[in-house]
Amino acid sequence: MVALATAADRAQDGPLRHVRFSADEMREIRYASLLHDFGKVGVREAVLVKAKKLATGRLELIRQRGELIKRGLELRYARRKLDRLLERGADEFFETAAAWDAELACQLAEVDRQLALVAEANEPAILPEECGESVRHLALRPFPDALGEEQLLITPEEARILSIPRGSLTEQEFAEIQSHVVHTSRFLRQIPWTRELRRIPEIAGAHHEKLDGSGYPMGKRTEDIPVQTRMMTIADVFDALTATDRPYKAAVPVAAALDILSREATRGALDATLLDLFIAIRAWDRQSP
Repeated sequence: MVALATAADRAQDGPLRHVRFSADEMREIRYASLLHDFGKVGVREAVLVKAKKLATGRLELIRQRGELIKRGLELRYARRKLDRLLERGADEFFETAAAWDAELACQLAEVDRQLALVAEANEPAILPEECGESVRHLALRPFPDALGEEQLLITPEEARILSIPRGSLTEQEFAEIQSHVVHTSRFLRQIPWTRELRRIPEIAGAHHEKLDGSGYPMGKRTEDIPVQTRMMTIADVFDALTATDRPYKAAVPVAAALDILSREATRGALDATLLDLFIAIRAWDRQSP
């Protein structure tokens, strides 16, 4: 972000020719950049690093549940065959047992199919609507165990989480992630900044606002978002897309990240002029002084 601010400050013509930053303002920009995500200390670690839709260990629990269901089915059919053999002897037993074995094999294969569907749905990729619908049906289809009691592979709550259409977070968890901006603003406003650095809370606390009002937490628009914050937003989105140290997602190549930023600028969410400058100076290749 400091590299972008420096380039904007040096612009001699075009829309940025009037943008100038003093030495104190550049220091203010640097500090705001370093502190903009400080509010994440107020977000649960499990939510910050959540890589899959289900909480850690939950998928393994479902797999164990599946194995218990399969063992229950096997016991149920074994008891049925034993009862048949004791009641009627060997007459026609093997023919009937073969049919039941085929029926059991189908049910076991169905459990495996459902487990594979759960594993697929647990990934944070975009979930096709038909896949989400299939997952929701899993919570409505019980299997009889050895005692004749009905057992579900997944609970309705697990089905709801697995049906998240995109990403790994529930609505509540996403709201918790978004709250980090509010925490940042509150924390930074507690610091007795000098007059030269007094805008740090304002700059850092709005880095998820968008020019078209689609951002958060206040839904601010162009006129209410400082140019310093617009720069930070571009740098922050680029960093979030290309970072290689995020356990919950794979890094996006630079070219793909720039395409995403360009689409955001085209729809009016990001400052197109600043993005053009960001790309022109290859800000991601520079190091802040």
